[in-house]
Amino acid sequence: MHLDLHSISEKKPGKKWQKCFQQHWPSYKKWYLSKERIKSPSLRTCRARLKKHMPEFYSTYLQLCDLAGKDPVAHRFLTGYQPPPYMSGCAQVVNEREAQLIRNYDYDPNLSEGTLLHSAWNGKKVIAMGDSLIGVLDGLNDSGLVVSLTFGGRRVIGEGFGIPFILRYVLEFCTTLNQAVDALKRIPSHMSYNIMLMNQFGEHSLVQIAPDRAPIVTDLSASTNHQEKVDWPEHALFTKTIERELYLQEMLVKNEYSSEQIADAFLKAPLFNRKYNQGFGTIYTAVYQPKFGAMELRWPGVSMRQTFAGFQEGITTIRYSEKLDVSATIEIPASQLQADYTHAVESYWTEYGKTWATNEHEASKSSHAISNRIQELLAQMDRIAKAKSSYSLLSESKIKSRVRMKK
Repeated sequence: MHLDLHSISEKKPGKKWQKCFQQHWPSYKKWYLSKERIKSPSLRTCRARLKKHMPEFYSTYLQLCDLAGKDPVAHRFLTGYQPPPYMSGCAQVVNEREAQLIRNYDYDPNLSEGTLLHSAWNGKKVIAMGDSLIGVLDGLNDSGLVVSLTFGGRRVIGEGFGIPFILRYVLEFCTTLNQAVDALKRIPSHMSYNIMLMNQFGEHSLVQIAPDRAPIVTDLSASTNHQEKVDWPEHALFTKTIERELYLQEMLVKNEYSSEQIADAFLKAPLFNRKYNQGFGTIYTAVYQPKFGAMELRWPGVSMRQTFAGFQEGITTIRYSEKLDVSATIEIPASQLQADYTHAVESYWTEYGKTWATNEHEASKSSHAISNRIQELLAQMDRIAKAKSSYSLLSESKIKSRVRMKK
């Protein structure tokens, strides 16, 4: 399977965005209508909510509607209000010393839009990975603000906007961390996510948002697919969310990895996921360096750097496989990596968790070096392990029923 990533530069919404819309809208429309509930909000209601919560964006929204044509379903979709549920995986970490944010976006290539857009719709220059035609998965603006998301690992769905639309608003209109945090507190999200915010000085906040409770603002430097505690144990077991955050926290606690080493770790097992047919494969690794106005997309053996000063348009074709191309990584010994890459990674995570649970992990030998967060994660991992027999791992069919079906 493969993904054609389109790098597009267009200051204001115009023919290039219109072409992107025409390419992807049929699939989005099919998904949007197939998942509708009986009481889906009307266009009038959706527009009223957009005006209420993101009034500064409304004029841009109208421009996009003009480019989209006279389809009222498209106009409703483009408000971002009350979309069908969708989830992804993902992991993210901030390196404060280097003012660098690194993240993996884990999803199904067949459902990924594959758009990197360089724009200035409302004055601020923005480079962002796109979703839902106008939304943002991760990106930065020329004020030095970076945003990135991971799924919060909760099944609750409420009234609000799809998170990609909220992150678009943040990059379009926010300059500082405080402004971005305030926006995330104010604008309702229809599902739970962990939003990492960072500025050009490396200062950051991780905001845990949900439709059924107030946002929680933390100073955590890493997140995977849970919030304060695991609310969806089956999903946690499938995605290894606790183990992956432990892995990231361990790198931060050791404080001996360079920014390049941390970024490289995201391209290797066990952080790089290959469960593509189950909707949990790494689509890309993104590295953001706002003090240079730059971001880089990475894949094993391939990279693409983009800047505000020298953005290059083009198409990059990325091919994905559930099998490992290279027979060894630093993290997992070659002897453990068999033909079944996924099984090898699962085995690695099992052993990794055991070393923490039995105090055999080298970081556990020096208790003063273990952060409070690591202690919390260990407690949660122990709780899930004790109740594991009552959980059934998510099957591929169950996952497909919960994620966006675009193709």
